[in-house]
Amino acid sequence: MTITFEETAQLEVQAVKALYDDVKWSAYTSDMPRLMEGIKSSLTVITAWDHGKLVGLIKVVGDGKTIIYIQDILVLKAYHNKGIGSQLLKLMLSKYTDVRQKVLLTNDAADVRAFYEKHGFSSCDKGDLVSLSKFD
Repeated sequence: MTITFEETAQLEVQAVKALYDDVKWSAYTSDMPRLMEGIKSSLTVITAWDHGKLVGLIKVVGDGKTIIYIQDILVLKAYHNKGIGSQLLKLMLSKYTDVRQKVLLTNDAADVRAFYEKHGFSSCDKGDLVSLSKFD
């Protein structure tokens, strides 16, 4: 298996849908035009490929100078535990080394928490910060 990584927001709808469906993010795939527009409007999108097949994606929104928000990071289930998610995150973080605030919101599962903590992220429930969200 040879995984290649590239920065691009030009993706085929079916490849994106297959990736998001594989990880059961149906709230996104229920409105594919909105998802594709969100990808195109992102500050940066880095993708992972296995011989032309989209197997992973990370996207960031923000101003790129003072804050980035990691909006999505996902890898096809068949490619989990192969370092792809870690490499996507490392590539994105290396692009924004001078940005002070790097933020993300994710579900509270032990394996997910461990993944982000391994990469230097700290949960707001363990520091002086508070995380607030509003979903419509």
